[in-house]
Amino acid sequence: MADEEPLLPPGEDSAPAPPPPASSWRIGAAFWILGLCNNLPYVVMLSAARDLLEPRPGEERQNRSRHDCDPVGTGLLLPLVGPYLPDRCRAVAVALCLWGSLSAMAAARGTLSGLGGVALGSAGAGLGEVTFLTLASSYPSSSGLSHWSSGTGGAGLGGALAFWGLRAWLPLPHALLPFLALPPLMLLSFFFLLGPAPPPRPDPPLPHPDEGGGASEDKWGVVKAALRQGAPLGLVYFAEYFVNQGLMELLYFPSSPLPHSAQYRTLQLLYQAGVFVSRSSLRCLRLRRLWGLALAQVLLAAFLLAAVAVNQLLPGLGVAAALAVGEGLLGGGAYGNAFGNLSEQVPLPQQPLAVAVVTLVAEVAIAAAGGVALGAHAAFCGQE
Repeated sequence: MADEEPLLPPGEDSAPAPPPPASSWRIGAAFWILGLCNNLPYVVMLSAARDLLEPRPGEERQNRSRHDCDPVGTGLLLPLVGPYLPDRCRAVAVALCLWGSLSAMAAARGTLSGLGGVALGSAGAGLGEVTFLTLASSYPSSSGLSHWSSGTGGAGLGGALAFWGLRAWLPLPHALLPFLALPPLMLLSFFFLLGPAPPPRPDPPLPHPDEGGGASEDKWGVVKAALRQGAPLGLVYFAEYFVNQGLMELLYFPSSPLPHSAQYRTLQLLYQAGVFVSRSSLRCLRLRRLWGLALAQVLLAAFLLAAVAVNQLLPGLGVAAALAVGEGLLGGGAYGNAFGNLSEQVPLPQQPLAVAVVTLVAEVAIAAAGGVALGAHAAFCGQE
């Protein structure tokens, strides 16, 4: 007699159970790699900005100022936010943008084509920030957010250091080619290492008609909680990217044995080192209030603006290097703690909305800083 199949409880079918979520180490490793691959191409472009603006062989610069200005400022590196799509489509779109950007930069034959690659890379990095941060917040463990933060910090230090080393041995187009391996690595991490995402959370029950707009009030409460973190982070980012895209290029020390492009790469490298340290310290040092970091970053930006305006206010490259490290520590600390605070202050089902709000504020601040940086470059370099 054949064995009888066990009876299922009423109302249940024989559909297979969903696969269990990935283990915490896989989640952490996947988001660290995603953060690394998402930000590293943009860091390379920022580190290469001065080299991209160097004249081609046979060309000469004219109307040089004491800042050793270029005709086009590095403030044209404006991050963009791409359209919202399903997670898998967005991940592929991010990888394609970054791959296309690096390819365009490596094949660039002029300033305009190079800046086209920069714009595409900025779009990919901005879309990746929204996509993967929101995805990280949907996991029940904080390992997603903390490892993403550390990975983006590692991208800063690793990208600046890798470009420094490659640029010392290779001309600019060839120095960018090894980074073409990053987009495929991103897709491998997303589709194979991260594993299945947690099951979709049920929507909260709608309020009874007599209770008024409770759901709308809950969403507004989430937005307000996000803005409490996003407002100081946006101010930090505005000051930080104004320095990186508008002032750091103009900090030129003729007495240094390093040429201007090498001075710029050095400052970028040390800035990224500070970002890596602070973004990786989220588990060790937590700050609940970020306005102190915002004030310090604004004061630092104001001092560097005065240093660009007043000749010899900074005694040498060493002091500028120390300030670059401090700038990175402030920016990375604000980033990591803002999203870490969200993970504790906002209920898990509402965290994707909160992360999207904070990310949008940060992206708007970065774009605004790029526009102001262009104006500062024109003012200091005497452009009409």
